[in-house]
Amino acid sequence: MAKDDVCKVNCVHEDKVRRIKADIEGKDTMSAAKVFKALSDDTRIKIAYALTIEEELCVCDVSNIVDCTVATASHHLRLLRNMGLAKYRKVGKLVYYSLDDEHVRQIIQTAFSHLEEGKHLATS
Repeated sequence: MAKDDVCKVNCVHEDKVRRIKADIEGKDTMSAAKVFKALSDDTRIKIAYALTIEEELCVCDVSNIVDCTVATASHHLRLLRNMGLAKYRKVGKLVYYSLDDEHVRQIIQTAFSHLEEGKHLATS
C-alpha cells in the first residue's frame, strides 16, 4: 500500500536544514518536552485548565473539581509546581495554587482553543 504522506524522492533543502538545526541546537528541547509531558496526564490538564478559569484554588477545591482525594490532587499539583507550571502560597492551614505565569495560561488556553476549532471544522 502506497503512502501519500511520504516524499517519493529524496530532496533535502540544505539551507533550511542547516538554519533550523542551528536554531534547535540552541534550545532546551528536553525541558520543553517535560512541560508537555507534565500536561499530558488527564488529571493534571484538568487541574491546569481549572486554574485558567479561577486564578487561585486551594488543594481541597482542586480535589473536588477533578474528583480525587486531597492526597492525589496534592501530588499532581506538586508535580506541576516542580515543573515550573504552578506556584503555591500558604494561608494558615490552607494551600492555594495558581499557574506560574501568563505563558502557562496561554499554552493551556491555546490547546483547548485548538480543540474547539477542530470540532467546529469537523461539523462544517
